[in-house]
Amino acid sequence: MSALECIDAGFQVGTKALLSGMTARLLPGRVYAILGPNGAGKSTLLSLLSGQRRPTHGEVRLDGLPLERHAPAALALRRAVMPQESSVAFDFNALEIVTLGRLPHRTAPEADEAGIVDSAMALTDVAALAPRILNTLSGGEKARVHLARAMAQLWHPRPGGDTRWLLLDEPTAALDVAHQHATMALVRQKAAQGVGVVAVLHDLNLALRYADEVIVLGQGRAMVQGPTAKVLSPALVSEVWRTPCELVAGRDGAPQYLFGGLQPSAT
Repeated sequence: MSALECIDAGFQVGTKALLSGMTARLLPGRVYAILGPNGAGKSTLLSLLSGQRRPTHGEVRLDGLPLERHAPAALALRRAVMPQESSVAFDFNALEIVTLGRLPHRTAPEADEAGIVDSAMALTDVAALAPRILNTLSGGEKARVHLARAMAQLWHPRPGGDTRWLLLDEPTAALDVAHQHATMALVRQKAAQGVGVVAVLHDLNLALRYADEVIVLGQGRAMVQGPTAKVLSPALVSEVWRTPCELVAGRDGAPQYLFGGLQPSAT
């Protein structure tokens, strides 16, 4: 089966290792959450998986080939990235930003090309922001615009069945609670359509609810990867995040963590 893989991958700047010994195998049609405390290497790992950085040792492979052997134009048809930083240098409006997601498809446009951007913006609740300059938007609005761009880029399955990958760096960090859940529900829908989703998250409860598997990092190395409910035990959470916690059932029966004596939410 097609996969996105790290094989003993790491990244070093000077003498400082930001990530080391990372081995993981990610499959399409699943949601993976990359978790860990600040400085654990989460964004570094995502940048290696996306090809934005090349490992200084080890390898990242897509479909069995090193990522750098995939032509950038071909990779752009299959892989969309939502970065943590969402500002742009020019005064593009929201509609223009989302339209950039269709740029890789310009030589072979879809029959419904004109409607893809509008549909993607409706999905992420930014249609009303279309004429607004991106850099005048709030952090949460910018994040939803960039999510729409990434969605538009991967809108249709690829001819021949090539896998598609959606790579998101802290997609919920700037969002209110309602949009956090809407975003994660949306990426689960993409996974149900065969897209592999990899998201850096800080909220363990979002990971518990929406991720099929988690990759937990600590001090620049992989500590564990596996099914979310199995891996995110209270013992592991206490060890990695160094905070007491309790796993309880929320009002809808879904598991969630309590930290510092907080009460379970209604979600």
